[in-house]
Amino acid sequence: MSTRVLRTTDGWWAVLGDHAVRIDTEARTTAELLADRVAVREAAASGEKGTPVAGLDALSPVTTPCRVVAQMVNYRSHARDSGFRGDVPPTFFRKASGSVSGPAETVVRPSQVKFLDYEVELGLVMGAPLPVGTVVTERNLPSYVAGLVLCNDVSAREVQLTKGQFYESKSYPTFTPTGPHLALLEPEDFAHLIDLRLRLSVNGELRQDRTLADMIVRPAEALTLLARFQTLDPGDLLLTGTPGGTALKAPPKAVEKISALLPPAVKWKAFFRNQARNPHYLHDGDMVTATIATPDRRIDLGEQRTPVADAAAVRRPAEAGRRVEDAA
Repeated sequence: MSTRVLRTTDGWWAVLGDHAVRIDTEARTTAELLADRVAVREAAASGEKGTPVAGLDALSPVTTPCRVVAQMVNYRSHARDSGFRGDVPPTFFRKASGSVSGPAETVVRPSQVKFLDYEVELGLVMGAPLPVGTVVTERNLPSYVAGLVLCNDVSAREVQLTKGQFYESKSYPTFTPTGPHLALLEPEDFAHLIDLRLRLSVNGELRQDRTLADMIVRPAEALTLLARFQTLDPGDLLLTGTPGGTALKAPPKAVEKISALLPPAVKWKAFFRNQARNPHYLHDGDMVTATIATPDRRIDLGEQRTPVADAAAVRRPAEAGRRVEDAA
């Protein structure tokens, strides 16, 4: 069975039902914690009642800096929504690790971004180095992946589409809410990955709901493809794509054909004028709720609840702290 781990400002905790037991470790980073699995197992088996989880303020269980890599269009339902016909080539892109935020931290919409979208994703947390040229199979996958986390690949769609710029559109601060739990897997848990169900709601309205059976390129193959050119280290994060149901959807085929005849500036202006009537993009005051779990809760990544706010309405605590330090 997997072991759920929580991180707070006070350290690391093993989650046991609705209580958590502090892990006796000096680890400060995710990579250091993964190297101290003995301490994690001892806390999980301690039998202590622990501290109520509801009283703990969870941080992202993936510490930064780290590499954050993501797969593009990796669910069949998302491929259909995106207008892809036929096979979708496996594609990766990078996100700044500065975009990683906690599972209850406010998602801040930059003032220049009008079309803010959500993407619930399963994150793979590496537990061992992945050198270039590595071949990962279903059999040896547990040798490389230590655990799983729940992520939201928040996206500024007009930046992504008009600039063709994935890195910027997905790397603003708070654009990768992560956690609350890091589920550390045992080798026998990997057979149950296919049963994981990804669900995301906005203000209580279910928007995304699919299992990994909808995934096009599964984790072992994805890591093999990525290892053709990218090294990963313990504590690094691979986001494995999102199912259908995002706010952004491809226009009807007839509209697409007509748009292809227009100059790019005119085409995008018309496209986003139409998107402005789409109520599914995120707005100030929205609440995004996401979960990933198997039906039997053998693997359960917890519930993520992230409010959305415009940049003008909020100033991140970290920014406030830096300003105080700068003044000093």
